[in-house]
Amino acid sequence: MSKSSKMSIRSKSGFWILLVAAALLESIACIQYFTSRAAIRREACTRARTELRAAELEINVHTAEMEAAAKMLAAMAEYHIEEPEMMYGMTRILLNTLSNVESAGIAFIPDYYPECGHWFEVCSSRAADAPGGIYTRQIGGPEHDYFRAEWFHNGLSIDSAWWCEPYLDDAGAQTMVVSCSYPVHSREGKVVAVVCIDLSLSKLTKVSEYLQVFKDSYYSIRSSTGADLVQRPDTTPGRKYLTFDEEIDATGWHMSIIIPEDILYADLKKLGMLITILMFLGLALLVFIMYRAGMNMQRLITVNTQKERMENELEIAQTIQNAMLPKVFPPFLDCKDLNIYGSVKPAKEIGGDLYDFYIRHEKLFFCIGDVSGKGVPAALIMATTRSLFRTITSHEEEAAAIMRQINDAMSENNEQNMFVTLFLGVLDLNTGVLEYCNAGHNAPVLLPSDRSVKEVEVLPNLPLGVMSGFTFTAQKTKMQPDDVLFLYTDGLTEAENIRHELFGEERMNGVLAAAKGEELGPRNLVMKMQEAVTAYVGEAQQSDDLTMLAVRYQRPAIVMRNDIQQIPTLSEWIEGLDIPKELNMPVNLALEEAVTNVMLYAYPGQRDGKVFVEYAENHNEHEKTLVFTISDCGVPFDPTQAPEADISLSAEERAIGGLGIHLVRQLMDEIRYERVEEKNVLTLVKRIER
Repeated sequence: MSKSSKMSIRSKSGFWILLVAAALLESIACIQYFTSRAAIRREACTRARTELRAAELEINVHTAEMEAAAKMLAAMAEYHIEEPEMMYGMTRILLNTLSNVESAGIAFIPDYYPECGHWFEVCSSRAADAPGGIYTRQIGGPEHDYFRAEWFHNGLSIDSAWWCEPYLDDAGAQTMVVSCSYPVHSREGKVVAVVCIDLSLSKLTKVSEYLQVFKDSYYSIRSSTGADLVQRPDTTPGRKYLTFDEEIDATGWHMSIIIPEDILYADLKKLGMLITILMFLGLALLVFIMYRAGMNMQRLITVNTQKERMENELEIAQTIQNAMLPKVFPPFLDCKDLNIYGSVKPAKEIGGDLYDFYIRHEKLFFCIGDVSGKGVPAALIMATTRSLFRTITSHEEEAAAIMRQINDAMSENNEQNMFVTLFLGVLDLNTGVLEYCNAGHNAPVLLPSDRSVKEVEVLPNLPLGVMSGFTFTAQKTKMQPDDVLFLYTDGLTEAENIRHELFGEERMNGVLAAAKGEELGPRNLVMKMQEAVTAYVGEAQQSDDLTMLAVRYQRPAIVMRNDIQQIPTLSEWIEGLDIPKELNMPVNLALEEAVTNVMLYAYPGQRDGKVFVEYAENHNEHEKTLVFTISDCGVPFDPTQAPEADISLSAEERAIGGLGIHLVRQLMDEIRYERVEEKNVLTLVKRIER
């Protein structure tokens, strides 16, 4: 392709990028504008609701005060119902007490007090020229016929406080008011008068000052029928407004705040103009950046191509390396004697740490190692070491011989002088005996079933690949039931935090010791250690590969075929158990008799089958209990039902059989049988006093 063609393609690409960028910026601006508009509206709504509720609370205070005053005046009037002259003083006292009341009156039904006339309404109202600022008089008469007033009729018929519609009180308060009426009862319980307390609308106007939320906002207060109690100037035609309403529960009135939209969104419009200017500046900057980016495009493409190829190769190498390590846990579902878990966390895409394990001839072969260096060379040495481990252990069982052969193979043509530290172990699953050989690796930690923590003693053999023909020395130890062996590479103890402080063996042992009270499952142990390292390292970058392997030797068991020739293997298995030496012979004899019975009767006719013998210990402060469990999948057979053998008779007189189970009863302290899930389970118990 010609240079001009490439330039044309780049120009078209640049045009489309600019077009998309402009559309994206415009979309962002629109989203931001409408989002901000909605937020401002929500804020205005919140503020308006808050102010409306504050005003409602203030009005409720006034109305509650008026209603309480009306009830109090009614109660006083009822108490002095036979003393009409007392009505004047009571209304005057009420006005002196409550500053918010414009006027207070008590209006009686026609001719209630004959001596006072047909109309009798005592009223006290505020007047600047009256003595004490209060003018008290009787205002009922033809010119003020209160019998036809709404507040009087409703006060007589509604036996509670009632608020009337606003009206001009030309006889009492001489201003626009709303009145609260309350009935007055005679001593016989009949409604004979109505108390009327007037609240000036000017008071509500002062309360409505709370409703000035925004500049040029309007507000109003309306009665339950829609009559205006407070009305602000009319809205401007063509101008858009937002209206917020609130109902006053006590009176049924409605308050409203009306906000002009142009005032509400004024700042948003200014912000929109600023965003538009910034958008054009951003597009201009994008043009400049694209121009400079085009200058280096070819070089970036070349670099990226090389990087992608390297990443693909590393990804393939990582996949191959991971496939070489065991990654299915638990790995041996049919092996009850073992639980194992391992993990590798490389510092880079591929690493030089390794671990491996497998079972052959009732023995677990396992190893953990660390290759000097990192990256691809270390990964190649790691793969070689793992392959040699698998190949040599397929025909060799002695740990020292295995290590010697791996070392000789790796020392040949080692021009890069790379070496491997390796710990190799061979665990006999029948006896718990562990033969191991260490080639310069970190000593593993043994966690006995009593939950103590101790380092395994290792000899200082050379790492692999350093010197051909080196003589490696193996060692042996015995793992007891439920012991856990914890192996690791130096990526654990040498993990650094941001202050370059090492995780260290002491902190590692502390994590192991902290698990004393918990179930020491290998997975649980490795995960807890990983969590502790991650928490300690924090944000620091991982500097070395981290590999851990935990092996738990569970309670010992032996599996035998249904063959009497297998009986002698019991002796070797019993010798490997941690029981007193003086009990080896009686236990061996009892187990041989019990297993022989199983083979003869549970699998009649030499039918194929297996016999499982398991061992466990129980402890208390008084005694130690040895428990042997014999199980098989044969036909139901309960040896404990055999009759007691009469050993007082001669051999010719005794019936055939019965001596074997008799011997087991004599040698063991307890024998019991049960049939569980189509299996015969025979349990033999021997107790040892402390």
